[in-house]
Amino acid sequence: MPSLDEIMQMAQAAQAELQKAQDNLDNVEVEGASGGGLVKIRTTAKGRILSVAIDDSLLVPAEKAMLEDLIVAAFNDARAKADVAANSEMQKMTSGLPLPPGFKMPF
Repeated sequence: MPSLDEIMQMAQAAQAELQKAQDNLDNVEVEGASGGGLVKIRTTAKGRILSVAIDDSLLVPAEKAMLEDLIVAAFNDARAKADVAANSEMQKMTSGLPLPPGFKMPF
C-alpha cells in the first residue's frame, strides 16, 4: 500500500495532468449543425463559441422564429459534441494515471 507521501505525490501529478487536459480542451474544435446544415456553430470542447454560420436562404424576416430555433438547436448540438470531446480527452488523460478503483476525476 502506498504511503501518504506517495498518495499526495500521485494526487499532485493527477491535478497537474488534469489542468493540462483542461487547457488542451480549448484547442479541440467541434461543429454543431441544425436544419440540415443551414445553421452551423463551431465551438471548442471547453465551450467557447468560435463562429456561427447561417445560410443566406434563412435571412428572410418571415423565417425569423425558425432561424432562432435553428440557432438554439445548432448550439445544443455543438455543446453535446463538445461534451463528448471533453470526456474523451479526460479519459485519455486519466488512463495512464495509477488511480485507485472508483476514483473520480476531477477531485
